[in-house]
Amino acid sequence: MGRSDLPAGYSIDAFHRGAFHLVQPDDGHRAGMDALVLAAAVPSGFAGTLADLGAGAGAAGLAVLARCPQARATLVEREPRMIEAARMTLSLAENAAIAGRAELLAADVELTGRERVAAGLADNAFDFAIMNPPFNAPEDRATKDDLRRTAHVMRTGLIEAWTRTAAAIVRPGGSVAIIARPVSLPQILSAFEGRLGGAEIVPVHPRPDAAAIRVVVRGKRGSRAKLSLLPPLILHDAVGHMLSARADAIVNGATGLFED
Repeated sequence: MGRSDLPAGYSIDAFHRGAFHLVQPDDGHRAGMDALVLAAAVPSGFAGTLADLGAGAGAAGLAVLARCPQARATLVEREPRMIEAARMTLSLAENAAIAGRAELLAADVELTGRERVAAGLADNAFDFAIMNPPFNAPEDRATKDDLRRTAHVMRTGLIEAWTRTAAAIVRPGGSVAIIARPVSLPQILSAFEGRLGGAEIVPVHPRPDAAAIRVVVRGKRGSRAKLSLLPPLILHDAVGHMLSARADAIVNGATGLFED
């Protein structure tokens, strides 16, 4: 697919300094910093199979593929318009070098049991799962746009449901990572309980003197390791609007968030 084939209402954006591109709806949910930080939770040497749950146009999954040349990814998305955006993304000429290692799966992350398996999310099928579920409260960022609301607004039990699926589809010893607001940390740790051990938490701060605006939590299926609170990611230095050196390296695919 070339740029001249792009339908009205969509645009193409470059990420990782041009390592991959996304087709995104002009008036819907658009990928940003969260997806890139989440992708960096996957180790740089990862060479297994990845599930990007709630993939949207594919930002996080493709960011992993761009950084990890031996990895393969399944982009899991439910919303028809975002599925179409992801399909166009994978057909872009600019993504030819990585698109062959990605596949698109139209499925609802919250399916359970046989319905989940029938939809293509089988037990023990992946080595790693990443997820960026909606995490705004219903009263936050109110919008009349259905696509934005679905992508942004958290429903009761959503983190539990997504974590249940993520933990089921990774193999024993496989990992799961999630990015969310700090207020959701108790729900995340509760959902990890009994499913994913060795939780590692990285707080994400806009500046050194500001409170965290995100947390990235990573756990491993079957691990008995204790919880670890790791050094924070500081997005910007105390002065100016440029990304810090570490944040720039992370969001542009030069290094991993957990430095492993």
